[in-house]
This record gives sequence, C-alpha cells and structure tokens, in this order.
Amino acid sequence: MTSPVKANTSKTRPINAVINVVFGALIGLAELVPGVSGGTVALVAGIYERAIHNGNALVHIVRVLISDRSQLKTSIQNVEWGFLASVAVGMIGAVFTMSSVMHHFVDHHPVTARALFLGMVAISIVVPLRMIRAESLNSQKLPALLLFVIGTIATFFATSMTSEPKTDPSLLAVFFVAMVAVCALVLPGVSGSFILLALGFYEPIIQAVSDRNFTIIAVFAAGAITGLACFIKILDVLMTRHHTLTLATMAGMMLGSLRALWPWQTDNANLLWPPASSGTTFGFIALGAAVVACVVLTEILLERKNLHHK
Repeated sequence: MTSPVKANTSKTRPINAVINVVFGALIGLAELVPGVSGGTVALVAGIYERAIHNGNALVHIVRVLISDRSQLKTSIQNVEWGFLASVAVGMIGAVFTMSSVMHHFVDHHPVTARALFLGMVAISIVVPLRMIRAESLNSQKLPALLLFVIGTIATFFATSMTSEPKTDPSLLAVFFVAMVAVCALVLPGVSGSFILLALGFYEPIIQAVSDRNFTIIAVFAAGAITGLACFIKILDVLMTRHHTLTLATMAGMMLGSLRALWPWQTDNANLLWPPASSGTTFGFIALGAAVVACVVLTEILLERKNLHHK
C-alpha cells in the first residue's frame, strides 16, 4: 500500500493521469450511493494516504496566504497538482454525468444495488488491515482492537438513522450539512451520501445536481470545502502519528457500515431476514466481493513482483 507522500513535484505522466481520473470517477460514483464510502474506494485504489496528504498541503497554502506569504512558493511546490487535478476531474465528471443513472439504479433496484456494494465493501475491509505495519501492531494490539470495536459499533448504530427528505432546505442548512458530509467522504466506511440520507438532504441534493441547480451546488461546494479544510489536517496528523490506530478504527467503521448495505431492509432501515428465494441476491454479493478481491490480489502480486526485482 502507499505510504504518506512527502513533497512531490514531479509531473504526472499521461497514463498515471488517466488512471487517477478513473480512480476519481469511482470515488465520485461511490459517493452517489448511500452506504458506500468514497474513502473506501480510495483505500482500495491505493491513493488514500496520498490524497489526504495533498489535501492537507492544499489547505496549508490557504493558511500561508493569510499568515506568511514568504512560504508560499514552497507550499505550492509541496502539492501534487497533477494528481489532485486528475482525481478531481474524475470525481466531478462522474457526479454530474452519472447522478441520475446511479439514483435510478439504487432507487429502482435497491436490493440488487445493496447486495453488490455489500460484497465490495466487505472485502475492502482487508485493505486498511493490510496497511497496518506488523511491528507497530505488536505494541498496540489492545488499543487497536478496542478502537476497531468502537468504530464498528458506532458506525453500525449511526447507519440505522434515517430522516424524511427535506422538501425545500435553506441554503444555510445546505452549507452546514455539506460541512458534515464531506468529513464522511474522507473517512473509509462512512458514506457521505448516507449522512445526507440520514439528515434528509440526499434527495434534494441529488435532484439539484440532476437539475443543474448551480445555486444549491455552489453553496454545497462551499460548505464541503470549508468542512474539508477543517477536518483534513486532523486526519493527516492521525495518519502520520497514529497510523496503526487510525487504520484499525477505519477498518471497524467499514465493518459497521455493512449494516447500511444489508440488502433486505425496510424503508426505515429496519433489517429483515433474507427470503427463501434470495439466490440471485447472494450472487450479486459474491460478484461485488469478487471484483474487489481481484483488485486486492492484483495489488498483492504487483507488490511481490516489485520486491522480487529490488
């Protein structure tokens, strides 16, 4: 897995830019689906820590502009602009072009959609666990296990909450909800869309994107940027100074988030037992798991190949 990225001013090669656009698109698609975390996709893609570090470096530029412009040139050089731009293009493009399609899929085929994503997220839990360094875990087993359990339980109960859709939310409410939802975007296991759903803002925001209501979109974006600026520094510090404990917590949150993706549930998020004729649904769970498993196994093989050539 990728480790935290330090300053990197090298140009992004065209093939890497294309790959990052694809990763960004997948993250954007994930954030359109309640219960699926864009942070989880970033972890599986191997760009999570790199994105967090660069996001923090971007926020640092704003602070430098306000407090000490003598450091501006160095701060600008510490950001991988090509990487951030390509991921952002993929995310924004996916959100604007696929919001209606994904909303239709989730709305009209909820059991199939949740089954597919359940399998994908379930297998993805191994990703943060693989990123934990063995030597660090040996000295932190108990706190890591405790945080894993806390993350699981907290997310399990958090994903049980639902709310009636807001018919005409105020712009101020949209701004503050965006601040909260964007924190979920950067946390694996926590779905930004599910936060919107729980607060009753999912449908009006998706509708605003589909209708190209740029007033609501602009206010939501402003809230998201503000929330990201406040939160990403904290997360970058946690990933740097408390790497093992942070990843253990993330893995627990991903496990707890599976509640939101249980295929059989009522409109109020009450869980149901699978009916007798659920073979197809279990097949989609297996399909989702197989897709992510192939990605993870490919990465493992590439890591071993790279180690062999060193």
